[in-house]
Amino acid sequence: MSQATERIHELVDKLNQYRNEYYNQDAPSVSDAVYDRLYDELELWEKDTGIILSNSPTQTVGYKAVSSLEKVRHDIPLLSLAKTKQVSDLASFLKGHGALLMLKLDGLTVKLVYENGRLVEGSTRGDGEEGELITHNVAAFRNVPLSIPYKGRLAITGEGFIHKSDFERLKGTLTGSDGKPYRNARNLASGSIRCLDAGICREREVSFCTFNVLEGLDEFEDSRDSRSSLLNILAEFGFDTCPAIYIPPDAKADHIASKIQKMTDFAEFKVCCVDFDMPIDGMVLRFNSFSYSATLGRTGHHYNDGIAYKFADDTYETVFRSVEWQTGRFGEIAPVAVFNTVEIDGCGVSRASLHNLSFIKGLELHPGCRILVSKRNMIIPHVEDNLDRGSCQDMAPKACPCCGHPTHIYSREGDRGRTIETLHCDNPECGSRILHKFVHFAEKKAMNIRGLSEATLGQLFRIGALKSYQDLYHLDRYRNEIIALEGFGEKSYENLIASINESRNTTFVRFVVAMDIPLIGRTASRILDGHFHGSLRELRLAALDRFDFTCLEGIGDIMSSSLHEWFRNPDHLLLWGSLQKELHFENGLDAKASGDGERAGKDSAHMNGTNNKFAGCTIVATGKLENFTRDGINAKIISLGATPGSSVTKKTDYLICGEKAGSKLAKAQQLGIKVLTEQEFMDMIAS
Repeated sequence: MSQATERIHELVDKLNQYRNEYYNQDAPSVSDAVYDRLYDELELWEKDTGIILSNSPTQTVGYKAVSSLEKVRHDIPLLSLAKTKQVSDLASFLKGHGALLMLKLDGLTVKLVYENGRLVEGSTRGDGEEGELITHNVAAFRNVPLSIPYKGRLAITGEGFIHKSDFERLKGTLTGSDGKPYRNARNLASGSIRCLDAGICREREVSFCTFNVLEGLDEFEDSRDSRSSLLNILAEFGFDTCPAIYIPPDAKADHIASKIQKMTDFAEFKVCCVDFDMPIDGMVLRFNSFSYSATLGRTGHHYNDGIAYKFADDTYETVFRSVEWQTGRFGEIAPVAVFNTVEIDGCGVSRASLHNLSFIKGLELHPGCRILVSKRNMIIPHVEDNLDRGSCQDMAPKACPCCGHPTHIYSREGDRGRTIETLHCDNPECGSRILHKFVHFAEKKAMNIRGLSEATLGQLFRIGALKSYQDLYHLDRYRNEIIALEGFGEKSYENLIASINESRNTTFVRFVVAMDIPLIGRTASRILDGHFHGSLRELRLAALDRFDFTCLEGIGDIMSSSLHEWFRNPDHLLLWGSLQKELHFENGLDAKASGDGERAGKDSAHMNGTNNKFAGCTIVATGKLENFTRDGINAKIISLGATPGSSVTKKTDYLICGEKAGSKLAKAQQLGIKVLTEQEFMDMIAS
């Protein structure tokens, strides 16, 4: 951080302290003349540098309130990282490449976008693909620059959090939506960042530390490939950056462990008015080189260029009683531990997943043994250990607890060569399997049928109203029977039918997720949506034609095989086509079997014909373009039947290069990828 930036932060902190003493404590420690002199100095620094912090006393920001949080799509997915609790895994992860060890702040991931030097958008991570718009609250954070000297488009991510000392001061005066006190700083930060009234957010003392650059700074060519260098540039722009320390390529586990301890001590440190007391729940190890990171790709869940090291959760002793078995939609029978209720983080916990048979055997569980239970990430109950090992009781049922069909044990290879055994019901007509398929179909991420709970579905099955998904859209046939159900009536029936009819208006992504193709969740569905222009017909034809889905960034071999296998099943093809007749799609491509889908397929086939050189390609754009915004160029790429990429890899076909291109150009030249100027790209479209 430069001397000017440091002075701005220092002046803001001092002036806010003096204002608090004057207005709230009635005990000013400096004269008005001193305050005015420092205020004038701050104004000069802000004008000279272009940096204005959100909590600067020179700003008279009116804190806005909104009626709801709008959804916002992330052009570059904000995915998670793989996790471990073993330091040895961090050493193995390096593989001869230097990395940054960063604090894993315990708050809420936030994305900020700047254009022409001004903050234009703030959003939450959400599910990685879609978040919530929180721009109104960002101005209420303690330390976010509202104005920066960088005039290009800049998109960064970081963590919104509340210092532990601030949480201790606030927790006794605030309650959550459940009317109970906030149990930890993360919950308070999450609720504050997502609240509708920015004035409330301002009172919660939310801070922000950035840890990654998504877009921008391409002109800083000498620094563009170094994560640490880019973070230093952000610090020059006035941002607080996530504390980090460099880990050399050949670091051993003991060296990394010592650095973890050093970083932990730093996070807990507090002296005078300096707040280093940051809430953390681990560390993040991420490669320092952006170009190397780009070669590693990602899964549907996480990027492969980093790994999160999680601290051990607090454990609580209780007594194990039994195992309950629950048959899921794919036939796996999941074991659930039942134990004496134990209070964790203010909540009573008496059940936790046991994952599979191998996990049960590894713990040597038997009724009456003493176990240690935790709440991982302060959310998910988990059995950590058995204090009375020495005898393991076989508690696996020989028959499915739902249908009575004989159970089978299947083995597969897990991490580090371990064998994992799972219990299954192979009866496709098992009531529990079918019920849970319908539960998945109705979920928010799929068809989003509000109010259609597992209990309600069970009631509909019992009266014979459901045999296929299509039956959901014709429940009027059973109107009288449904109204007579316990807990129902005219109003409940009308609400259910209204919710089901609302779900008729759906999207490509929701439909594909609802089909429950193994391994094809929302992330993969969105990738398919982008490549096949929202056409379910094109996706079906591609799968039947053995299209190589691995050419799409984010789709691997197993996912590709899963798509091929699913579409080879005649029952699946019948469902795929017949269910679409009940629905209306937002893009109109697959509205009904009225010819719209076929016409769209012909149009798409024409678009992907020999005259279109870009059909099926992956295209990356970098640098400043004259005729396109970042969103605009991506939209144009999609319209050509191509896929916009966020990073240059071996699967990239073209790089469109604007002014001040950085590391992406160097990477493309290194890999021999065709580089186009913006004009060359437009000429190829025209031809």
